[in-house]
Amino acid sequence: MNNTSSTYEKKQYSTLNLGPTHPATHGIFQNVLTMDGEVIVDAVSTIGYIHRAFEKLSERRPYNQITPITDRLNYCSSPINNMGWHMTVEKLIGAEIPKRAQYMRVIIMELSRIADHIVCDTVIAVDTGAMTGFLHLFQYREWIYEIFEEICGARLTTNIGRIGGMERDFSPKVWDKIHHFMKEFPKGLAEFQKLVDRNRIFMDRTINIGGISVEDALDYGFTGPNLRAAGLDYDVRVANPYSSYQDFQFDIPVGTSGDTYDRYMVRMEEMWQSMRIIEQAIKNMPDGSYHADLPEFYLPPKQDVYSKMEALIYHFKIVMGETAVPKGEVYHSVEGGNGELGFYLISDGGRQPFRLHFRRPCFIYYQAYPSMIRGGMLSDAILTMSSMNVIAGELDA
Repeated sequence: MNNTSSTYEKKQYSTLNLGPTHPATHGIFQNVLTMDGEVIVDAVSTIGYIHRAFEKLSERRPYNQITPITDRLNYCSSPINNMGWHMTVEKLIGAEIPKRAQYMRVIIMELSRIADHIVCDTVIAVDTGAMTGFLHLFQYREWIYEIFEEICGARLTTNIGRIGGMERDFSPKVWDKIHHFMKEFPKGLAEFQKLVDRNRIFMDRTINIGGISVEDALDYGFTGPNLRAAGLDYDVRVANPYSSYQDFQFDIPVGTSGDTYDRYMVRMEEMWQSMRIIEQAIKNMPDGSYHADLPEFYLPPKQDVYSKMEALIYHFKIVMGETAVPKGEVYHSVEGGNGELGFYLISDGGRQPFRLHFRRPCFIYYQAYPSMIRGGMLSDAILTMSSMNVIAGELDA
């Protein structure tokens, strides 16, 4: 009789696979959850569903051919990845980049940050049932993609820029599209915020959900909006300026509790700050060249290839990957759309990296995900994941 009673009193847990392929997980993620009804008792995150091995692929390619690989990390803001890689190589070879190229990079990187944050914040709203704002704000992301397409011919995986600067100057059509976006986007963003920010359902679903303290965030290695939402104003653009970010005035928004609502609000404010930076870059755009004088890394103009022997030789060496770089070891990081994106590069003087490691912010966030959802409801776990903006492309690089 006693045995039967203890059997009935024993907790019965169930196991639930959250992902790896389900629309609510926003990518290829698997989390094996131990559930007590709808409450998450425990969680185990797994990675490895993409198997792209970017770092090892990069160690078999010449430096200029690694740019398309970086596109596939956080593909929501791939131009930032491109620029970060270019600046890493430029640091290794000691290249000085003209101010105009640096300002052009700033404009592209801030547009990319806005596009990235649009995806994250609108998806948080969708997960609370607000579909209208998502559809409304996505048209502005489309305009950003049209700017990228005008610059480089691609939209998502952009391959923008070159080692040494930009491939070409912004055309009048690019400037027209940038001005059009800067004129219209503030109105659209304000409308979205009016719809969502103080919406009672949205606030009830996001405040005190999926929170993390600043101490725990630092222990895990958080950076970017997820760390700033927890209360620390660390931003690579300010802590270690690159590409002339020291020339620009902007604020670093921070949160207090590190919950889903704070992460949403920090990204929202960062979009306003990005527009502030772009306005300054447009207003103070320097004259001059859009690329450095690096003939051994920067493809010469096509007309020179057909008429000058030296240009033909450099063209051949760059395209065939026969340009060696100096021996050395460098680390360079940029403020990616989702946090500090770093490149740790070791060169042995050959034509491709001897070793290359990507510091991917999403890989770090995903380690903290089980602790952030433990004890919460299953429906809140979806919101927590979308507010962390974990991009699967950065997990198994």
